[in-house]
Amino acid sequence: MKKVSIMTVVMVLGMATLAMANEAAGGSMAGGVNLAVVCIAAAMSVGVAALGCGIGMGTAVGGACTGTARNPEASGKITVTMIIGLALIESLTIYGLVISLILLYANPLI
Repeated sequence: MKKVSIMTVVMVLGMATLAMANEAAGGSMAGGVNLAVVCIAAAMSVGVAALGCGIGMGTAVGGACTGTARNPEASGKITVTMIIGLALIESLTIYGLVISLILLYANPLI
């Protein structure tokens, strides 16, 4: 877990540095290079968010199924709690989508 978070921070900082360096230099590099970096960052923001949320949703549903199998009387409470948790997890994926859309459409180079 710690390796993933450190790796994610390094990738995000690396992408931000490349994207902002061209903007600070007045866009002297070819526009295609900066566009490629923005597109890669947008794709990675959705991909990493979907990957993490997919793992979290699988764990949540597995735990809910296990809890329901062990205690069938509590299935109603478990289901409600699971649905609320899944909605909150899904919102994190939507935040990744919003970040990618901001990267793609709020960029003055595109």
